[in-house]
Amino acid sequence: MAELNSKVKELFEKDLIDIFIGYEEGTRNPRPYFAYSAQDADNLVFNDKCQGNLAVYLTRKDLVGGKRVGISASYFALKSISQLFDENQLKEDLLIVLGMKEDGSILEFKGLDEIRTYLSEAKAPSKQKDDELLKELSEMSQAERWQFWSDELSKCFKCYACRAACPMCYCTKCIIEVNRPQWIQPWISTQGNMEWQINRVMHMAGRCSDCGSCGAACPIGIPIHLLTHMMTKTVAANFGESNEQGNVLSTFKPDDKENFIL
Repeated sequence: MAELNSKVKELFEKDLIDIFIGYEEGTRNPRPYFAYSAQDADNLVFNDKCQGNLAVYLTRKDLVGGKRVGISASYFALKSISQLFDENQLKEDLLIVLGMKEDGSILEFKGLDEIRTYLSEAKAPSKQKDDELLKELSEMSQAERWQFWSDELSKCFKCYACRAACPMCYCTKCIIEVNRPQWIQPWISTQGNMEWQINRVMHMAGRCSDCGSCGAACPIGIPIHLLTHMMTKTVAANFGESNEQGNVLSTFKPDDKENFIL
């Protein structure tokens, strides 16, 4: 990773960044690492095992607020960064994004347009295990799928690791914390867990990068990332891609039907 180390050192030495968010070697897999100087850059790594979505840190004002930030971005982190720009959460003049080409060389994006061009041409990393489970779910009846998710979500003990791992969960106050009125049961129960996860998935409608970080963060292995994956497919099929039709969660048209309001 000499090319990455050299590039990040150069960014610090030219006083172009205040912090670089990347990866370092972990016990089993690479883990997040925050470099604050050219010397810190020696600890950085970037390879095909670096799949954690580091974009989650870009909305952490306590970490990056007002700072010039550099970041190592995997394919899915690039998708999240693109969406965060759409939601006016990032500023191009405060962010330098480094990606990795298929041959392992480092790619520096000169702006949002280059990121989006890359995403339109790049192939998403394969997820064989997820594809196999999705195939099983698609072959189930509606009742069987409901039972599957009821069984899985009954295990949830609301640690909210899924929320913490998601780059798009940047609300200052989550609906689960609102108690006037109490929208979602805060205690552990199958119904309350279902309410929480269904609400979370609806919030991700048209926004999810399909990175799988929420499922990877779950300490008991509930494949909750497949819920957002299936929602993404449903939204695309019925409303088009978010960059074509606007964000499905926030797009409003004056002639929208309101016959769902009683």
